[in-house]
Amino acid sequence: MSSTGLDSARLDSAGPPMSTEPNATALDEAQARIRALEARLEEVEDTLAAIRRGDFDAIVVEGPSGERLVYTLENADRPYRVLIEQIQEGAFTLGPDGTLLYCNRRLAETLGTPQERLIGQPFARFAAGGQDAALAALITQAARMPARGEIALCDEAGVERPAYLSLNRLDGDGDTLLLCGVITDLTAERLRLHELAEANERLRAEVAERERIEEALRQSQKMEAVGQLTGGVAHDFNNLLTVIKSSTDLLKRPDLAEERRRRYVDAISDTVARAAKLTGQLLAFARRQALKPEVFDAGRGVASVADMVGTLTGARIQVKTLIEPCFDAAGEPFACLVEADPSQFDTALVNMVVNARDAMDGEGTLTIRVGHAGQIPALRTHPAVPGDFVAVAISDTGTGIAPADLSRIFEPFFTTKGVGQGTGLGLSQVFGFAKQSGGDIAVESVLGQGTTFTLFLPRAKVAPTMVESADEPEPLAPGHGTCVLLVEDNREVGAFATQALAELGYGTVWAMDAEQALAELDRTPERFDVVFTDVVMPGMNGVELARTILGRTPGMPIVLSSGYSHVLAEDGHHGFPLLHKPYSVEDLSRILRRAIQRRAARAR
Repeated sequence: MSSTGLDSARLDSAGPPMSTEPNATALDEAQARIRALEARLEEVEDTLAAIRRGDFDAIVVEGPSGERLVYTLENADRPYRVLIEQIQEGAFTLGPDGTLLYCNRRLAETLGTPQERLIGQPFARFAAGGQDAALAALITQAARMPARGEIALCDEAGVERPAYLSLNRLDGDGDTLLLCGVITDLTAERLRLHELAEANERLRAEVAERERIEEALRQSQKMEAVGQLTGGVAHDFNNLLTVIKSSTDLLKRPDLAEERRRRYVDAISDTVARAAKLTGQLLAFARRQALKPEVFDAGRGVASVADMVGTLTGARIQVKTLIEPCFDAAGEPFACLVEADPSQFDTALVNMVVNARDAMDGEGTLTIRVGHAGQIPALRTHPAVPGDFVAVAISDTGTGIAPADLSRIFEPFFTTKGVGQGTGLGLSQVFGFAKQSGGDIAVESVLGQGTTFTLFLPRAKVAPTMVESADEPEPLAPGHGTCVLLVEDNREVGAFATQALAELGYGTVWAMDAEQALAELDRTPERFDVVFTDVVMPGMNGVELARTILGRTPGMPIVLSSGYSHVLAEDGHHGFPLLHKPYSVEDLSRILRRAIQRRAARAR
């Protein structure tokens, strides 16, 4: 059919006639315009469909300037052919027998074969070894429904290429079945994944190496700290042992005057007390001190200690004590109650006061402030801890602490003071006490301006502990015959305790472990008036033994004894009287008499 006979298909490029009705509204005009455009679009679509079916060889359209525009089938399909040739995926068409009827440039590049040589070849020829069945299954599935899957192709050079294949049915003339497909080359993606895997493996190796180096550094720091700790302990204990050894040597001299003998004995006693205090400070830093927690008002505790602060600091240091009122969310005041060991709390305050006094060189202002805190700030790489805390802050106007020393001030035996002016254990005791009590300690310092230490302790929600009267118990009459079941696995300590109790008029049965002690109780339970047991023993420990005895013999007085025990450090609520080693004969007699008298009072 000639294109010159297509006057009826000519499209009028002019717009639809506007309404001449004087009363036509703008809405009517717009609707008429839309209907005209829709009719024109439908005419154009019908014309293009006719071209594709071959009903016309061409169509002539009058352009906006009156020019004649001729459209053919080639013109209509050109944008689609350009799109197929430019896409980054390989596109192709398969005939009923699986031969390539068409392929774009990208597929030819993927397979390493010119386009003209690919046409007419079976697509299965390019399947990699072992992939024939997978390709055949995809082609079979595509005859019924879209098929997709990964497959490996092999180019002309024999290089295997991973790819993702998508096949769809394309109906041809009559009953001819055609398939159109798209191939996505996954080679670059797999290469990137391989590179990522290698990079990840390198990163893992670097992390492992970093962890190894950090562990070696931590171990080195630990060994340095252990060395410093060992050296400090050895130095201080050698000094103490020197006094004890010298005193014992002098006591061996014949015809020693009574006054000098008493002096040497007192020196030994005082030195042992200093040694006990030193080990107590070490255990406090290690958070292994056996604490006796009680609920008390921190404000009152500070106020009572403040009375003796002036004696510690001297007249040239002005001491200010500020007990701030604490208020809850409703604005109601409450006491700053804490649950901690009152003795260790007082010791921590004294240690911080002494540290502040030395920093001010005997002159300045010392401020002790007690208040409420809603959190523990971020400290020493640890994040902030929200909660309900009582804060005790001690500020001085001293020389301050050098930034390089701030991270070490809580280490045992670390001190910036001169030789003989401090052991370096005061702040380590504060640190250990705070940690073991569920709190922490913060420090802020500016060189030349001063330092503030803030002790944070969890606020208690229960009533204060009722403190028992510390009245001296009534002495027992000579030869009273009170029977003690002594449980001690150390032979030297057991022999000493047995002899000391005998000197005090006690009858003693010595058991080497918990099993032997329980056997003695089972044999003659009415024989014993009190049980005095060590905590650290092989097998059942002293706390477990005490609870077992109470289960069998309710009301039996039991006293514990220990120089160090992780059991006591972890369980401060065991509920039994505790005598710390080293103890004196007087301390032993006093705590046993008090335990016996408590039972007698309860019996009444």
